[in-house]
Amino acid sequence: MSGATDRKSGFFAMLGEAWRAMGANRLRTFLTMLGMVIGVGAVVLMMAIGQGAQYAIKQTIAGMGSNLFILISGSTSSGGVRSGGGGGYTLNVGDADAIAELPGVQAVAPIQPGTAQVVYGPNNWNTSVIGTTPGYLEARSWPIASGEAFTNSDVRSGTRVALIGQTAAQNLFGDEDPVGKTFRIRQSPFVVLGTLALKGQGMDGRDQDDSIIIPITTAQRQVFGSQFPGSVRMMMVQTSSQEIMPEVQKSMVALLRQRHRLREGMDNDFYLRNLTAAADSAAESTRVMSLLLGAIASVSLLVGGIGIMNIMLVSVTERTREIGIRMAIGARERDILQQFLLEAIIISVVGCFIGLLLGIGAALLTDSLTGTTVIISGSSVLVAFSVAAAVGIFFGFYPARKAALLDPIEALRYQ
Repeated sequence: MSGATDRKSGFFAMLGEAWRAMGANRLRTFLTMLGMVIGVGAVVLMMAIGQGAQYAIKQTIAGMGSNLFILISGSTSSGGVRSGGGGGYTLNVGDADAIAELPGVQAVAPIQPGTAQVVYGPNNWNTSVIGTTPGYLEARSWPIASGEAFTNSDVRSGTRVALIGQTAAQNLFGDEDPVGKTFRIRQSPFVVLGTLALKGQGMDGRDQDDSIIIPITTAQRQVFGSQFPGSVRMMMVQTSSQEIMPEVQKSMVALLRQRHRLREGMDNDFYLRNLTAAADSAAESTRVMSLLLGAIASVSLLVGGIGIMNIMLVSVTERTREIGIRMAIGARERDILQQFLLEAIIISVVGCFIGLLLGIGAALLTDSLTGTTVIISGSSVLVAFSVAAAVGIFFGFYPARKAALLDPIEALRYQ
């Protein structure tokens, strides 16, 4: 029991000695600690920004929907001038019905998009108008905030009803509840059946809530018109799982080529995009960026560690005679090693703690001033603190070891 007490008292005595040694050169200690402060602060800030960017991408992907394909009709050519994708009329509602029967397909939504000026009383707004079917809401994982969605019966009869996004509703109706209200799209009256839940910004930067959804037949017959009845610009296809997407993709291509009577060797008259793959690629790019930011910031930790080693070596040289005296009165190599290593640990840990506070403060300031999403996770703080402390201890060990191996007689002779 007395041995444990002696060790405990010896440790606190050594801790007090280390604190006094650092206090004797406060400016030098502060400048040595500054490298760790800047390093840890930079790592915490960069990791917070990187994780915030990852979170923002994940939210955007979740808002887009999961396991999605988008089919775009092909281009047209007239007088040597070719339109871009979606300029032709190669897809139709019958294609959507056929794709819906394929194994693994959960939802299909033919889409006829456009923009139009909408009017309610004295208010008017130019917004995106999407002609589609009830399957669109399922494919996009887009719930109804209030009211109800239109049905397949509304699609068949071409009813003039609409679902309105939050941005369009705010600009058109203000603080009024839009459900049940009648507004006009290109002079045609529409009744608002329901409002859509907040969706946010899409991957292309467009405000997804600035839109109105109406039955596709109504869009084709009464709003946009159509040269070819039943034709659509695009359609969205959702599969039941991500794993079967490659198989469903092959089945869709084969089915559409058969329906469109495309012989072997002929190019597809449609474009097929895997939105989930694109979203995953964006998420991976953001993750790599986050790691890169952390790696760049970690360089400052290395610089801080080198600073600790440099100052500790200077300290060993300045205190060589003191080390000799301590060895002469009975101090062991282990005691000298622990003494100098403890000084390095104190500098590292205190510098890490101050750096954490500065890094968290800078991250919160960045969030409030710029609106950039930042996420300060406990794991990133713990990693930054642990790595910084380890760097300080690693670079402090060599000077401590050098001090412990000094020859007592040569140390006493040192001037």
